[in-house]
Order: sequence, then C-alpha cells, then structure tokens
Amino acid sequence: MPPRAVLTDIEGTTTAIAFVKDGLFPFAAEALEGFLATHGAEPEVAGLLAEVRAAAPEREPVTVLRAWMAADSKATPLKALQGLIWRQGYADGRLKGHLWPDVAGCLRAWAAGGLRLAVYSSGSVEAQRLIFGHSVAGDLVPLFSGFFDTRMGAKRERASYDAIAAAMGLPPGEILFLSDVAEELDAAVAAGLQGCQLVRPEDGTVASGRHPEARDFPAVARRFGLPAHSQAG
Repeated sequence: MPPRAVLTDIEGTTTAIAFVKDGLFPFAAEALEGFLATHGAEPEVAGLLAEVRAAAPEREPVTVLRAWMAADSKATPLKALQGLIWRQGYADGRLKGHLWPDVAGCLRAWAAGGLRLAVYSSGSVEAQRLIFGHSVAGDLVPLFSGFFDTRMGAKRERASYDAIAAAMGLPPGEILFLSDVAEELDAAVAAGLQGCQLVRPEDGTVASGRHPEARDFPAVARRFGLPAHSQAG
C-alpha cells in the first residue's frame, strides 16, 4: 500500500554530499573559535559546551570539538553547535541550502497530496531547518511536520525508527524512509518502515541490492504510488 508519510535523510538523499562535506563542514570549522568567543556565554551555547565538558572533562571544549570535527563525529553537541554557526551563514546570505533539482517539486506535490513529511538526519534539527528554510528552492520548512536528529538515537539502530514512528503517531508500515545508506534502511525496515535507497551517480552511491532503489524523487513517486510533479522546482 502507498505510504501515508515520507521520512527523508538529507546528505546524499535530498542534498549533494559535497555541499555538506566541502561547504558546511569547512564553514563551521573556520568559524568555531570566533563563534564561541562571541556567543559562548549565551544559554544555548553554554549548555552545549557543558555537554562537551561532560563527555570529555579532561580536555578543553574547543580541543574536543576540533577532534570530533576531524573524526566526522555524530556527537550531538557538535552537531548542534555547527547548526548554530550555520544559522549565521544562512542569515547573512553566505550559505544557501543545496537540493537536487528533482527534490522540491516532489516534496511540494507530496505535501499537497496529503502525505506527511519529516526529516531524519545526523545533522541537528537546527541544521535541517536551515537547509530547507534557506534552500535554493525557497523556504520548504512549512511542508514538514517533523524534524528528527540523533537525539532520537543513531541512524543505524532499529530503536531510533521505533521512536520516530511513535513520535509521528503512525504505524511503522505507513512510513517510507528515504536514504542513500543501506545500513540505515536495514534498521528502518527492521522497525517495520518501508525503505528506498536513493542511488545518485553524482554522489557515488553504491546500490546495496537489499532495498528498492531510485535514482531521484520522481522515481520514488513512481515506485511507491506517490503524487508526481510536472516540473522540478
């Protein structure tokens, strides 16, 4: 049966991996010390720094954050701080959220057709809202009813998808999860969700053969009986 909701990953699914790896991450790394010097005393930032200290009390927070950045860690306080730094870049126009040309039109068609849309990404909820709120296709945030990050759990663990389905108030089988990572889809399907692997040649995605596959969002629509759109945008 066609799903009633679509839960989508971002990096490699809606958005080029290069935008995140070569754009967002270096932007945050370059701005880190200056951002903390300016905003470190603000409650939101101070709370995240306290989480960093609790995770590694023997080292200075900046040292820990730099190490996490170098290791591409999914540590929640790092992701949240990166999101706050990116907020400034989006606000002043230095950053614009990348989306593949096929994405926005389908998201709009799906929302207009009554599907509930949500995001699950290792990037913070703040970062997710920024990418879609300041995207090359305009502000898409109103299309979504939920944003989920690693506070729900790791993306390769079944329990995370159990929690998201409960938060969305839907039977797992009515939710379609889109991702380029087969192991994430394995966990989602184990929780009862439907899954589809986005295999975009531009991102070098390797098809796993374990899940339905689609090259782009229109192909997802055709495969799962979702509303289509007439043009990208």
